[in-house]
Amino acid sequence: MAYIVFFFQIYGNFKTMQKMIIDAPAKLNLHLNIGERRPDGFHDIESLFIALAYGDTLSFEIIPSDIMFPSYNTEIILDWQLPWGSADDLNPGKNIVNKAISLFRERTGFDKRLKIVVEKRIPLGGGLGGGSSDAAATLLALNRLASPQGLVSGAVLLEMGASLGSDVPFFLQTALNETPIAWVSGRGERVQPFVPPPLVQNLSLVLVNPGFPSDTAKAFCLLDELRAIDPQTKTFITNSPLPTPDSLLPILSGSPRDWPFTNDFLPVFEVGYKQKKPDSGSFSVYLEIISTLRELGADFSGLSGSGSTCFGVFSSQYKASMAKEQLLKHWKFIIETFLLAFRMIK
Repeated sequence: MAYIVFFFQIYGNFKTMQKMIIDAPAKLNLHLNIGERRPDGFHDIESLFIALAYGDTLSFEIIPSDIMFPSYNTEIILDWQLPWGSADDLNPGKNIVNKAISLFRERTGFDKRLKIVVEKRIPLGGGLGGGSSDAAATLLALNRLASPQGLVSGAVLLEMGASLGSDVPFFLQTALNETPIAWVSGRGERVQPFVPPPLVQNLSLVLVNPGFPSDTAKAFCLLDELRAIDPQTKTFITNSPLPTPDSLLPILSGSPRDWPFTNDFLPVFEVGYKQKKPDSGSFSVYLEIISTLRELGADFSGLSGSGSTCFGVFSSQYKASMAKEQLLKHWKFIIETFLLAFRMIK
């Protein structure tokens, strides 16, 4: 099967670029191991990220000076395409697209008036990196709108991205290196992209979101609280060691049924659920979805990030499609997708 997704879709004369449409992909954490809390308040992670052929779409347009426009320099329109919630769920002051624009203007002096339309498909608080991907797409788009060759280097974009959010560097590296998979460590700023083996490129994935968000900050607080109970043995987490990044290719070349990947949040939510901790009630829902995906033929299933989206990995596209049909009877948000592939249009 050959799948192509256009990460960049550019319209108009390249030398006088006035408009750009860019797809911002969602991500999954196939593996997520969380280290201790650092002095800066963040946690070190070791994670296997993959970018998906599903996500938001952002349209950027430079508004000429002779056209009537609001007094401010940027207009952002949210085109809400999710089956629940509304654009009102995104506080304009906290919108990471706004923050990315402000940062780029501050660092580069770019002062063009902009109209931006965000077609929002990635659920908020879903563990799919929607906000971070939108921020990365914004930096990439503004850099090309400011100069056809790019106003600043990829290294500068990565530096800006890291200051916006821990997942932003992954999405930037995904675009800059044109590869949809990476080993991510540190607080998320250390990204090691690599070319996935053919088996992974042909897998089908089914995403299941239960219709509610997960609060990442609260999830990390719960993790820290439970770890503090027994800091020596870390009873309440798996802390399963994963082979080094060099060993990932042979693992990924084998059947997903044999993947050793885990997510440290799942046992945290399980213990919190048994102890009736706040924000842990979702564990039973996650367990039900993950188990159902297995029953419907998934070779591997898990939770992405700190939730709330669960996923199943299928070696058979037919089984993935059949699973989607069954899951739609019980859940609002089911997406069948695959690994992101690249083709640049200039």
